[in-house]
Amino acid sequence: MIKTLLKSVREYKKDSLLAPLFMIGEVAMEVLIPFYMAKLINNGIQLQDLGYIVKMGLLLAILCIISLSCGMLSGKYASSASSGFSKNLRKDMYYNIQNFSFNNIDKFSTSSIITRLTTDVTNIQNAYQMIIRVAVRSPVMLVSAFFMSFRLNSKLSMIFLVSIFILGISLYLIIKNAYPIFQRIFKVYDKLNNVVQENLHGIRVVKSYVREDFEEEKFKEVATDLFKKYVKTEKIVALTNPLMNLVVNGALICLAWFSAKYIIQGEMQTGDLTTLITYSTQILMSLMMLSMILVMLVISKASGERIVEILQEKTDIKNNDIAKKEVKSGDIAFKDVNFSYTNDKNKCCLININLDIKEGETVGIIGATGSSKSTLVQLIPRLYDTLSGIVYVGGEDVKNYDLEILRENVAMVLQKNTLFSGSIKENLRWGNENATDEEIEEVCKLACADGFIQEFENKYDTHIEQGGTNVSGGQKQRLCIARALLKKPKILILDDSTSAVDTKTDALIREAFKNKIPNTTKIIIAQRISSIQHADKIVVMDEGKIDAIGTHQELLQNNEIYSDIYRLQQKGGAEND
Repeated sequence: MIKTLLKSVREYKKDSLLAPLFMIGEVAMEVLIPFYMAKLINNGIQLQDLGYIVKMGLLLAILCIISLSCGMLSGKYASSASSGFSKNLRKDMYYNIQNFSFNNIDKFSTSSIITRLTTDVTNIQNAYQMIIRVAVRSPVMLVSAFFMSFRLNSKLSMIFLVSIFILGISLYLIIKNAYPIFQRIFKVYDKLNNVVQENLHGIRVVKSYVREDFEEEKFKEVATDLFKKYVKTEKIVALTNPLMNLVVNGALICLAWFSAKYIIQGEMQTGDLTTLITYSTQILMSLMMLSMILVMLVISKASGERIVEILQEKTDIKNNDIAKKEVKSGDIAFKDVNFSYTNDKNKCCLININLDIKEGETVGIIGATGSSKSTLVQLIPRLYDTLSGIVYVGGEDVKNYDLEILRENVAMVLQKNTLFSGSIKENLRWGNENATDEEIEEVCKLACADGFIQEFENKYDTHIEQGGTNVSGGQKQRLCIARALLKKPKILILDDSTSAVDTKTDALIREAFKNKIPNTTKIIIAQRISSIQHADKIVVMDEGKIDAIGTHQELLQNNEIYSDIYRLQQKGGAEND
């Protein structure tokens, strides 16, 4: 885990090395100051040697200035290194997520990914800064101060050894019990983010069904669960401070008791006592800081494991070593294709699919909800890979193409129409970033979107809110179709992408496709038979299998599923009339 995380340090290695080096310099000065302070008291103040006092005073001032400078530089480099590390960590995670296939994305919820990119990275950033600064300071201070105290009085230094042993055992038991709870806390964080995200995304539905109370109760339940787990963890971690104070105060009492005895017996000078008290404070404060670091490391370990899961997740769809850079035609063929989301041959959602589509053909796909219509077409641009069998595009196995080239030639308008914040032009140029204004207007006319765009005050410069919340469902669908057309693809897939469009506009779009892009292969998934009845052929899906293939008339006569759908829709249309 650590090796994977440290790869993100990169250009901040220098800062990561300088921070602990300057910290060691600061600690060295802080340890030397009490040593020379003892000399000042014993040999200067007690003997009333003014020259010695001035000399030692200047030396102590220099040591203080060096200590201050080293501390400031250490803080500067530690901040730079930790901030840069977290920046690279987020960037590496985000870039890796961009390469995920749909199958990879299915393993992580959106809320979990957001938590990992924000809360978890912040925990790692804080831990890293503590490691290169405080985690260096505390052990070095502990060892150095103990060594100097041992030189002054080896017997009294044993008090510190006993203190270290007691604290070490106590901290081990605290961390052992706290770590599993921290792991569960981060899972609850994911759940909390998911509840908030889902509520904000569907706020209009919540309000229209007056479900605010239900949503509030759902949020309260998760928030309470998080609260209880945090309280449980804090009860364990909170034992750290009382234990530290008990050991520190106990050590100081023992030190004062035995030191007084040695001074009375003449075995120890007053300056040595002052120095030992300073060293004892440094040693015990180092132990307190180490306990804080260990708690932070417990939290960051759980976060680090979650981050590494993202960084080490390898996309299961990769480019061929000799990937082809050209798609020659819009021909499509499925040969003995089986597919499972879980890669389990006993849980296939597509079974023995065989289908040939010629370039320029319009193919309709219809079937009941859950019959895997969308899954079928997602295999064409390799959003998923088959479990067995081969999908051909342009006479070539899709696995042999460069992924970018393949997807440039296959435009897909998904069921969930997504628009991004920005102008209409900026949204449409996702299809082709170099598209001219004339090309944009042309595809919008094809998708029957130009009409409503011209009614907007700013026309193609009209601002679209995130998710397209300021346009209707039908307008959003037409903009998404126009965006896909701007790619000038060899294959155009519409996955129920005209469901929010009225039948007249739907017919106009289909007519425009027929006349303006006759050589583009068009696959239309629809619930309405009217959207596909003029297709060259229609594929009827049922429970992951192809039930029948034929024209509208052929299927009406020979296929029970298709004729039942047609009859129900005709009956529904008549009743509505």
